[in-house]
Amino acid sequence: MEQLAAHADLSWMLAAFVFVLLMFPGLAFYYGGMLGSRNVLNMMTMVLITLGITSVLYVVYGYGLVSGPSVNGWGLIGNPAEYIGLLNFQTDDGSGGTQVLYYAAWFILFAAITVAIVASGAAGRMKFSAWLVFVPIWLTLVYFPVAHWVFSADTDDAKGGFLLNKIGIHDFAGGTAVHMNSGVAALALALVLGARRKRMERPHNVPMVLLGGGILWFGWFGFNGSCALGATFLTQFVILNTLLAGSAGMIGFAIIERIREGHVTSLGVITGAIAGLVGITPSANAVNSIGALCVGLLAAGVVAFLMSIKSRFKVDDSLDAFIVHGIGGIVGTFCIVLFAASAAPAGLTGILFGGDFGLLWRELAGIVITCTFSFVMTWLIAKAIDKTIGLRVDAETETLGLDATIHAETAYEIPAAGVGHAQGGFSGIHPERAAENIERELPTATTTQPAGATTATSS
Repeated sequence: MEQLAAHADLSWMLAAFVFVLLMFPGLAFYYGGMLGSRNVLNMMTMVLITLGITSVLYVVYGYGLVSGPSVNGWGLIGNPAEYIGLLNFQTDDGSGGTQVLYYAAWFILFAAITVAIVASGAAGRMKFSAWLVFVPIWLTLVYFPVAHWVFSADTDDAKGGFLLNKIGIHDFAGGTAVHMNSGVAALALALVLGARRKRMERPHNVPMVLLGGGILWFGWFGFNGSCALGATFLTQFVILNTLLAGSAGMIGFAIIERIREGHVTSLGVITGAIAGLVGITPSANAVNSIGALCVGLLAAGVVAFLMSIKSRFKVDDSLDAFIVHGIGGIVGTFCIVLFAASAAPAGLTGILFGGDFGLLWRELAGIVITCTFSFVMTWLIAKAIDKTIGLRVDAETETLGLDATIHAETAYEIPAAGVGHAQGGFSGIHPERAAENIERELPTATTTQPAGATTATSS
């Protein structure tokens, strides 16, 4: 029976791994559709290439920095020495090495999707070469330390991260290390880059956004469900809560739009769902079903309000990562303090059910430390890159669009003779032809832009 249970756990975890992997094309479609058609391929490529970079770094030294024993027992960063290249875990000798391999692969996806979300702050104006430099530096100096603080538990032989083990925060699947971390980093990157020259760019393909959002929701069941570490009751519990929070967020955002704007938009519906999913990520094992509905509604409500006033601020976080992921993650974490039910698997009791305020201070400490560290470090990294190789493309490149000028491609134009995939192989699109090419775009699907819906505008 134990062997059957082990096989069942592994089967679920492998399936969940595939679910999470699909979040990368999902995020690429979601982000790409919200931009103008001249930058869609650039954004999708920025999202997808993070998986390749993260996979290499994580195997070489990242797994040790996150999951290795804390250096000097301080809880700040793991020691990569015993995990370099995962060379000690390449043979199935019955010692559990294969488990290390799985967790390494699993954590790779969490790290990669985090830095991919940060691309929101760079849309349509960051050098692709600068992004390729930013990703490994940010992972090493920001994500790996924060992930160690939150995900690395103490063992009999070694100390883990200080937020989890010394302060005692509760973060089931990454409200701090993933969502707050990426949202605040996107804000810092956007501030260093400055606003786009054409800030009121409409989403060029709303069906693409809906497709991407749907794929993200599908992947979220693996994202949250895999944190149960097996096919257990906890897995069922968090999957149900994930469904409920996303659904409540969707309905809540739609109601707010209807009351405020007089209509419901497809962008608003999918934005509300994503906000609810972000909110439930840290609290999925701490709230009951009614609590999950409250988390989704509250997260969507706060996100909808902030989106309605974002035009007052001169920050061009193009795809709203700070509001949806950063603020959504904060709301979800505070929901633990409010709605945690003692009968839920986490065994915590929220203030509304008679719990003490100790949980509030622990969660607040996690929020403040994570957001402050992420913002300051991201700002410094972006400034350093800007002062060395340069962070932002020139005015002409930004005007013509990054797809044609940087990648020598366009998203919707059928290549003519000698352009694109010609018989002699891919010859690319010459930058001097970009101005001609971008004037001949195919009709695209758009929608009326509500004040509260996610768009590729400043926030």
